[in-house]
Amino acid sequence: MGCGLIGASIGYGLRAAGWHVSGHDAHPARAERALAAGALDRVGLDPDAQITFLSTPVQALPEVARVVLAATAGGGGVVTDVGSVKRSVVEQVADARFVGGHPMAGSEQEGLDGAHAGMFVGATWVLTPTDGTDPAAFALVRSVVASLGADVVAVAPERHDELVALVSHVPHLTAAALMGLASQAATEHATLLRLAAGGFRDMTRIAAGHPGIWLDICAENRPAIVATLDELGAALARLRDVVEAGDRSGLLTTLEHARAARVNLPARAAGRPADVAEVRVPVPDRTGVLAEVTTLLGELGVNIYDLEIAHSAEGDRGILLLLVDADQADVAHGALFARGYRPAVRVLS
Repeated sequence: MGCGLIGASIGYGLRAAGWHVSGHDAHPARAERALAAGALDRVGLDPDAQITFLSTPVQALPEVARVVLAATAGGGGVVTDVGSVKRSVVEQVADARFVGGHPMAGSEQEGLDGAHAGMFVGATWVLTPTDGTDPAAFALVRSVVASLGADVVAVAPERHDELVALVSHVPHLTAAALMGLASQAATEHATLLRLAAGGFRDMTRIAAGHPGIWLDICAENRPAIVATLDELGAALARLRDVVEAGDRSGLLTTLEHARAARVNLPARAAGRPADVAEVRVPVPDRTGVLAEVTTLLGELGVNIYDLEIAHSAEGDRGILLLLVDADQADVAHGALFARGYRPAVRVLS
């Protein structure tokens, strides 16, 4: 649903993986163009679809999700979305077959022209299961997303919104503010923008993104964005005081901390590492257990490379099988044990 940059890229990726892909768009001509370009096999909503990806403006997602869930109810298909705000969407779509999602990927190009099958290779794709999420639905979405080359992370919807406000939404607004200052100054100093060096261009690159989507994002994630802007303002005020005071030691400390944090940003990593560990977690058959386990490990930065649910013959328990980086197995074991689980870890050769 939606044949723009992200929707068409999902279509390309799924077709490359052997899926039969149907697509619908609010603008029929756009869907027909996606069909002609090879992002789709057919135009239209498929009521028997195993999985449906919703790529529409954030504020339209809840209503579109409800329509698609009703249309696919007979086939039991799973529905997920790609919106960059999750709490408001998940709260309004109370269906076990819906799994909130957000691929942290994109392009400065807009629409179908910028779409390609490799868009998500090495990108982080956040899933936001809740207590009401069907474990089988989550497992399917996770598997399909991973097959597109994405690094899947699970976090709670509200936590997702707090994090993306910091790493995505406020950086975009900051870039826009910087470009606004530069543009105003350029009216008086015509050579200013010609003098813009690599650092300024790199920092403001994201300001070139399509402005239309940010209206919904800022409306739906207003509390987290405002809180983060307040924190950024306070941090800039402190830095201003350091510069004004000529505090060379304080400035150096601030810059050193920033440099160390930037250097230690984790690199994107596609695929599975050479050494993996299997974590077997006996879990009770109760609502929310899958969301609890996956979001706990997501918060700790433990990458789950594969996930399987083995149901017990007794019917009231099961085994959650997780494949994680062997170097992170002890972290996963300790965190799960502290929550009352009894995980077993086995390093696979």
